[in-house]
Amino acid sequence: MTTTETPRSIAWINGSWGQPTELKLPLSDRGLQLADGLFETVLIHDQKPYFLDEHLKRWVESAALLGMAAPPKRPWLDPLIQEAIDRLGLDKSEAALRLNWSRGDGSKRGIGLHEQPPDRAQHRFWLTLQTYTPTFTTIRTWISRHEYRHHSSVLSRCKTFAYNQSIQVRREAQQRGNDDGLMLSTNGALCCGSTANLLVQRDGEWLTPPLSDGCLAGIMRAQSIKQGLVREQSLTPNPQADDQWLLINSLSCREISHVNEKPLMTNENAEVLWRSLLKPQL
Repeated sequence: MTTTETPRSIAWINGSWGQPTELKLPLSDRGLQLADGLFETVLIHDQKPYFLDEHLKRWVESAALLGMAAPPKRPWLDPLIQEAIDRLGLDKSEAALRLNWSRGDGSKRGIGLHEQPPDRAQHRFWLTLQTYTPTFTTIRTWISRHEYRHHSSVLSRCKTFAYNQSIQVRREAQQRGNDDGLMLSTNGALCCGSTANLLVQRDGEWLTPPLSDGCLAGIMRAQSIKQGLVREQSLTPNPQADDQWLLINSLSCREISHVNEKPLMTNENAEVLWRSLLKPQL
């Protein structure tokens, strides 16, 4: 007797379902050639996408900033997301949904854009969904000496396909025996992690760098501010006595035990904080 394992990932593009390794993206796509596109990573919990409206709002605003056509709207996405959940066979397990929006095929070689205004029909959408367990492990970090977030760049405000900087930040940290990297802003302030927003508990309150320091407008960061748990304040890269630092995003919340070899306080409440932000969705 044989059994069929539930697939751990599923993808959709151009009306076709399949494994992410099987479906095809044209070699002419600007997202592939130039990282000219946007994406959102959404937590699926109890068969529901969490904070989907907030993700889509950032998606739309980022597309406008980059001169792209508006990406698909929720009424069109909802049945597609539900079908992905059904096809993956999710029950109580959690998953990571990635929504992708590329500028599509280039009209010519190089970086030149199509005629304005942008033509939505020339853009390209696809999604992937894979099972995922949110992570709450404690990590050691290193502040990058080579990579900085530009505090005034439009790109710092958008979740684009271009993640080479984040890859190098983490690589630099790991080469020094750490788990992940932190970045400074070009204005000298502490900014964020390679793929997550930074929260610092100091003198009994939680702080996070303002968007003007170049960090991405993270969804969980925004929820923590909205719920009155965190306030914005520029931060220096030097920890203070009794600081607690952590990195948070839609799929994880990890306490930082060391910054550049300097030990920090930890109290193992990262998961409690992260799950408390989900409560309005329950």
